[in-house]
Order: sequence, then C-alpha cells, then structure tokens
Amino acid sequence: MAGESAVAAGGKRSLPQTSAVDREQELPPTRNRTRRRLKYRFTNPPGPVPSFEPSVRAASSGANNCTRSWVAASMTLSPVVTTTQSNEGTSIRAIGSPYKNLASGTNSSSNGTPKPTPPTSAPTLPPTLDVAEQMNEEEKRKYVKGKKLGEGTYAIVFLGHLKSNPAKQVAIKKIKVQKEYTEGMAPDAVRELKHLQELSHPNIISLQSVFSSKDQNLNLVLEFLPLGDLEMLIRDTDNVRYGAADIKAWMGMLTRAVWFCHESFVLHRDIKPNNLLIAADGEVKLADFGLARSFADPHQNMTSNVITRWYRPPELLFGAKHYSGAVDVWSVGAVFAELVMRAPYMPGNNELDQVKLICEAIGTPTEDNWPGVTKLPEYTVPGQHPVRGKDWYQMRFGTVGADGVDLLMKTLLLDPKKRITARDMLRHPWWHSDPKPTRKQDLPRKGGGEEQVGADLKRRPGVVDEDRGSKVARKLDFGQKK
Repeated sequence: MAGESAVAAGGKRSLPQTSAVDREQELPPTRNRTRRRLKYRFTNPPGPVPSFEPSVRAASSGANNCTRSWVAASMTLSPVVTTTQSNEGTSIRAIGSPYKNLASGTNSSSNGTPKPTPPTSAPTLPPTLDVAEQMNEEEKRKYVKGKKLGEGTYAIVFLGHLKSNPAKQVAIKKIKVQKEYTEGMAPDAVRELKHLQELSHPNIISLQSVFSSKDQNLNLVLEFLPLGDLEMLIRDTDNVRYGAADIKAWMGMLTRAVWFCHESFVLHRDIKPNNLLIAADGEVKLADFGLARSFADPHQNMTSNVITRWYRPPELLFGAKHYSGAVDVWSVGAVFAELVMRAPYMPGNNELDQVKLICEAIGTPTEDNWPGVTKLPEYTVPGQHPVRGKDWYQMRFGTVGADGVDLLMKTLLLDPKKRITARDMLRHPWWHSDPKPTRKQDLPRKGGGEEQVGADLKRRPGVVDEDRGSKVARKLDFGQKK
C-alpha cells in the first residue's frame, strides 16, 4: 500500500511503500505504434453503430493545442513548487521551468571555462514570472471556481465556468498533494492526465485545461456532465424505466469508447457504471483514467491488481501479468449484464468470493475450456461448475433478444483469447436487430446529477461500493434455472 515512510536506523527516511499499480512502468510509444495511432485517430469505428464526426472533433480539440503543449512540457518538470524572494521580501510561488534551469542551473560557458562571478554590488533585476509560470497563471485566470460538488481523500471537485463565458460550465478536479509520494503527485493523477491528453472522442470525457494552484495541487478542468452516471439510472428502479432500445444505445456508446481506447493502445482497466458519466444531451462518456495504461509490448509485465473487483476478469484474479484489451471487454460484459438485471451481476465480497461467483455464473475455468489457466500464479477454484450454455443466458437476459444474448456471452468467455474484441463487438448483428437504439436525447434521465458527478470524480480509482454489494450479493441464485 502507498503510505507512510518509515524512519530507518541512523535517522534516514526510507522511500515510501507503493502499490503494484504505482510501481508499474509503462513503455513509451514506439515509432510504429505512434504511426498506427495517428492512422486511427480520426477514422470511423467499424460496423453499423453511429459514428462520430472526426472533422468537427479535430477542430474543437485544436483550440487547446497551446494548453496541451504546456501540459506536456510541465509534466517533464518536477512538480515541486519553489519559492523565490523579491527585493521587497515578497514570496513568489513558482513551478520549475526549463528556461530557468538553462539560465541559472550552470556556471560555465559554452567552451567549458568557468564564468566570472558577478560582483556582489551588481544591481539585481526585479523578479519576473518565467514562461511556465506565466502560462500557468493565464490558464488559471480563464476559469472561475464555483460551489464544491464533492470532496474525498484523493480530490475535491468544483463546479466552475469560463470567465469570458459564464454559460460554459466545467468541472474542476483539484487533485490533492499526496505526502507519501516523493514528488507529491499520486501516480493515478499522472496517468489520468497523460491519457486524457492523448484521447479525444465524443464518448470519452474531455480534458479542457490544467493548471497548478498556490497550494501545489494540480487542477484538471474537465467538461461538465450534469446528468450523473449510469449507476444512478440502474439503481433507481422506482422512478427510472428503461428497455432494450435504451440498453442498446448505452452499450453502443460504451463500446465505441473502449474501441477507441484500444485502437490508441490504451487499456482503461476500471470500466464500471459509475465511471460512465452522462452529458446534458444524453451522451455517455467514459471517465476516470487513473488506472489506465498504454500497452505496446506483449511481453511487458503488468500488474493484476486493477479493475474494480466486481468487473475484474478471471485472468487478473488468477494473477496474470500479461494481458490485453480482453480485460476491458469482460468489464463491458459485466456492465451489460448489470444494465439488464439492474443489479451487479457478480458482486464478490473479496477476491476468492469473486472467483466463486464467476464459477457459478459463467463456469469453472479448466484446461479444457481455457488452455494454460492452471499455470497462472494464483489459480484456484472452489469446486466444479459447468460452463453455462445459451439457454441459461436466454432465461436471464432474454429481454435484449437472441443477438444481445449472443454478444453478452462472447464478452464473458472465460478464455481471454476467445473473448470478442471491441472492434468485433461493433460488427455484431445485434446493432442491426430491432429495436433500434434510442436516440441519445430521448434516453431516460434523472435529476441530482451534479452531486453524483462530484462523487464520481473525487473517488480514487478501483473502489468498490461495498454497501451496495451487501444488499445484492446473495439475491442472485445461479443454480435455480438450468
């Protein structure tokens, strides 16, 4: 666990302990990988699912080029804020700048000879903000913070708006400095910032800007999504009614988001209903990239301690260190099942209980249905259960039709190599069948979304709502119907 530093003998402070996710290293994009990403960046997804308009999106994202360039530059610097003193003794808080380092970080000339030390009586210039500071101040002045939407140990979320256009609302996510990390910024925050800069898609939450505040906290300016999240709609069985056409519309938006992430060589690794936020026009957007990572080398070790437990695939529960986009597809299938049942499909109380529920609901993983599974480091199964057939799924999920059941089954295959890909999901016949997806502006909605968005954005990635799990965990009887 990331936590407190221990004081070692001799008075020296040891490095803080970090989780497997924090220690996980990402490979930089290769030349070929970058080329492929550009190839798919503004192409339409396959299949009949309605696609986005790349030219419009590309133009809108271009407006933030200056901001994003500064973000990329500032991420290479130390986030530690320094203090400089003016002649009058006033403190100026400054983020380290490469320009400052070039100007003052060396004391030798270009030919290697030491520079003469200036006389102490030489006049000093009044302090001025360096380039990075100026850009940071300019970005900060563009926005006005409003009411607090939510606060947790990880972040505080504010409603804000553009100073030049008060009607343009944003969500400002202020990520708190984490003292247990040597550079003050949690790896979750670094990942989220990195991947939101890379991914621009109508079904992925948009990063508008970023700036540092005086208290050294990083502020992410995100698009404001006022209608809450998908979990709100799933849970409110008394007031919210939805059917197969609505489920198809929501699943289409989620699948396009996951397809785009995978085409951009990004694994989300925390897909669940409360990370699917809803815009004012009804569009569903994938949020919370705190556990996301790039993937390029199939031989690179990755941590298995990711994805919220109820949506975690069996290969991660068995300790796999090499995996693919199939882990996200399993989570998509679990969300699909939850939309139909209006309750979490496999809400395990712990990892062992999660494996037990998967065995009961899907079938026990064996060498027959998943070659190589017994070689995974943490493979253990509590008894033997048959792999469920189509009739079993049809009795429980028949409201989405035969094609919908077929797609669901393909997302929840035990063997990740046999699991359907996000690209092939978009080619599935379900999208052609009746009923057609509901138009986004006609989808069910619910009030009180502002507070829910605040709760979602402040939450640390990978957290399970244990309260909700205890209410539904034993309502699911997987043995009643054969």
